[in-house]
Amino acid sequence: MTGHHRRNRTRTLGVALTLALISVLGLAATPSQAAAPLTVAQAIGQQDGSTQTVRGYVVGQPTATNTVVTSGYPNDYALAIADTASTTNTSQMLYVQIPSAFRAQWGLRTNPTLKGRQIDVTGTLAAYFSHPGMTGTSAFAFAGGTQPPPGGTSPWDSTYYAPAVGRTGSALKTSLHDIIDGNTRLTYDQVWEALKDTDQDPNNSANVRTLYSGLSLSKTLNGGDPDDWNREHTWAQSHGGFGTVAGPGTDVHHLRPEDVTVNSTRGNKDFDLGGSAVSQCSDCWTDSDSFEPRDAVKGDVARMLFYMAVRYNGDDGFADLELNNTVNGSTAFHGKLSVLLQWNTEDPVDGFEMRRNDRIHAAWQGNRNPFIDHPEWATSIWG
Repeated sequence: MTGHHRRNRTRTLGVALTLALISVLGLAATPSQAAAPLTVAQAIGQQDGSTQTVRGYVVGQPTATNTVVTSGYPNDYALAIADTASTTNTSQMLYVQIPSAFRAQWGLRTNPTLKGRQIDVTGTLAAYFSHPGMTGTSAFAFAGGTQPPPGGTSPWDSTYYAPAVGRTGSALKTSLHDIIDGNTRLTYDQVWEALKDTDQDPNNSANVRTLYSGLSLSKTLNGGDPDDWNREHTWAQSHGGFGTVAGPGTDVHHLRPEDVTVNSTRGNKDFDLGGSAVSQCSDCWTDSDSFEPRDAVKGDVARMLFYMAVRYNGDDGFADLELNNTVNGSTAFHGKLSVLLQWNTEDPVDGFEMRRNDRIHAAWQGNRNPFIDHPEWATSIWG
């Protein structure tokens, strides 16, 4: 028998023995890491100190063994999750500890719009507040990385968005404009202080996080020198001629900190795919008339532009800002709409965006970006 045939026979025998062992021992063919997250009910029944991932809806903040508050959250230290968003019985809830590193993005006091969202949490199944819980939580994520489904998942639906819920198309756009219009207008100087709040780095409260480059820069480095950060208008000023007087040019919903050099590279270009790599901005691309930001903020950019196209419709002395499916130069249009809709889907809303929306609403302008609370409304209007 040749060496080649011996190797084949040995390999065949090895495979047969392996299959037989699997059959005898009943070993699972699916790797453990592919297992679905536990339900809340399963986690409540498995308080054994094991590390598990659990999926549930945020229903409030536990403050005592049998008490979960659903508004007026006292701090960012804990979440209660349940298998349905409407659960009110604390015996059907899992109390989740939020370590300090996650509080800025996952605490309810800072991010009240988390209520009603389905999330995945990973940690140790152990009592918290003398109640079935999870401690030492090491990971938080939105369930499946998906956006909230259409049809009323925002806690603002019954109040702030009530006139818009159930509408579609142009009727939805008009209703949302009427809701978010009339906001407090900031001066351009006030924008500096607002951005230090709204774009605070969750890992370093002395810094802001820049939009395109993703840098963490000291709040005191705002200015116009190289390596400073300045005020980036995602809806370029020349695409509407609004300048920096109080109005669209100072609306913090679309103003973000950015490195001076990268801001200059973006200029007034529309958003589209492709081009050459941008210096000092990892995973950013540009050509003569368009700019592509890094993947992690593409949805952020799209939702800011959706807001601007709804908020400013020409009824308050400024240009009617509209989206279209081209690259435009210096006009009241901004694009590219089909790409923005794609980015809205591919990069779901995250905790940073939600906190930012909450801070603008509560502390600075008194209005919200509807497309952070309801990303699916963009498709209803422009899809």
